[in-house]
Amino acid sequence: MSSLLCSIVRQPSRSKSIHQPTKAINRFVKLFSSSVPRHKGLVLGVYEPGSEEGQFLLTPAAQKFNEQVSGKLEKVLKSSAGKKLKCGSSRVLYGIEHEDTEITSVAVANLGKQDVDFDEEEQIYQGKENIRTAVASAVLLLRNSGETTVEVETCGDAQAAAEASLLSLHSFDELRAEKDRKPSVNVTLFAPETTQGSHVAENWTRGEILAKGQNFARYLMESPANRMTPSIFSEKVSESLSQLPNCTVHIRDQSWAHSMKMGSFLSVAKGSEEEPKFLEIDYKGGKADESPVIFVGKGVTFDSGGISIKPSANMDKMRADMGGAACVAGSLQAAASLGLPLNIKALIPLCENMPSGRANKPGDVVTAMNGKTIQIDNTDAEGRLILADALCYAETFQPRLILDIATLTGAVMVALGAGVTGTYTKSEPIWNTIHTAGMITGDRMWRMPLLKYYSKQVTKADLADVDNVGKKKGEAGSCTAAAFLQEFVNTKEWIHLDIAGVMMNTDDVPYLGKGMSGRPTRTLVQFLELLSQQ
Repeated sequence: MSSLLCSIVRQPSRSKSIHQPTKAINRFVKLFSSSVPRHKGLVLGVYEPGSEEGQFLLTPAAQKFNEQVSGKLEKVLKSSAGKKLKCGSSRVLYGIEHEDTEITSVAVANLGKQDVDFDEEEQIYQGKENIRTAVASAVLLLRNSGETTVEVETCGDAQAAAEASLLSLHSFDELRAEKDRKPSVNVTLFAPETTQGSHVAENWTRGEILAKGQNFARYLMESPANRMTPSIFSEKVSESLSQLPNCTVHIRDQSWAHSMKMGSFLSVAKGSEEEPKFLEIDYKGGKADESPVIFVGKGVTFDSGGISIKPSANMDKMRADMGGAACVAGSLQAAASLGLPLNIKALIPLCENMPSGRANKPGDVVTAMNGKTIQIDNTDAEGRLILADALCYAETFQPRLILDIATLTGAVMVALGAGVTGTYTKSEPIWNTIHTAGMITGDRMWRMPLLKYYSKQVTKADLADVDNVGKKKGEAGSCTAAAFLQEFVNTKEWIHLDIAGVMMNTDDVPYLGKGMSGRPTRTLVQFLELLSQQ
């Protein structure tokens, strides 16, 4: 085997010794650890050739590195092994000596074709997605190779590279034995890419903030329901957001909800032993007299379906039925960290939906904060009941706009799957703004109909003003749910996001891994930023 091909062979894994080190060895290691050379991995990007006969094109950072190693990087890529590198994939190279002696492995990430921009058919900035996918692949390969320190070049978009790095490395394993947890990896921007006066470092930091916001949402969603009750959720969010600039968190209790006449919200909560909470978060980044943008997030920390109980299969996933609340919390964390120049208020009703002698029964009628009566024909359609009161409360603040987000219906999963978030609004400016935001972040939005046809389905209740499922049960469930919510909103600038289809990730988004996705947190932040520029 030639020395050239040897450079792409993985090193043997750094396995632990089968013998326990003695105290003497421990002292020796501690004494001389400072003199032992450290090691780190490096992620470099390459573009696919313009033709099959062509060679991979190096990014500026990769080209500079290649010059420093006497062209060895390019030689490997010209080999037959290099040609097998597909778009979005990566390969770890070893044995490439560099002036930075700490670099022991280089992961080359295929970014696809150069100068790829917006894909009209797919409604996405494909170049950014290629970067996220390829960088995530490279970072994970380096972690699996045993690297605990990784530097990543911009690959043409420092923000996208940072997002991919932190999102791909996220894992919820704090409840596992320490030996079974994935190793932590410190990821930083490849220093030679940062030049004085550029925005590279700033964009990298922005990407980190956005990824941390989404990872916070993923943490909240993934946590077991007994460890993420309404009270614990409130505490976790308060701990995270209260320390941020211009951000205050108020945790309202059950008696407050009673005083506000939130009968619809409280009717869902009464079936559980867990006390409901209502989170009100204020971020004051704009002028004092500016109307706030209001985010409302569904916060059902566990949804059994109530008396209309769900099938037991996959019911454990309903710990993430507070995905809307989690995304709102994550987006507020990112918005405050970025210092966006606008006022934001988040309203999060939190409770469990459980069956008991006190739970809602099919046919019950409850009264919402605005005085409308609601006939509950299905207790598993509880998310819209808690959102109804939160939307009524949102109206009292004369908002600039109201956005509500919820894992609301299984119907949207049937209609759209995990490809996009179902979006309902009659406001063209709001739709255009959030549609653009989704194109940028890769978390796309898809507009669904909000017609009088669907409103008629929910306003023809036998016993009350509105019915929580509508008269044509099993038909257009996501549309009738949106129509139901519309009955509790007067503000014309209103948008509803049904995120049930994007709640979990299997292999849908390559840079997220399996588990609760935290989607579309980054799109919410991008939406807010676009609003602040209008």
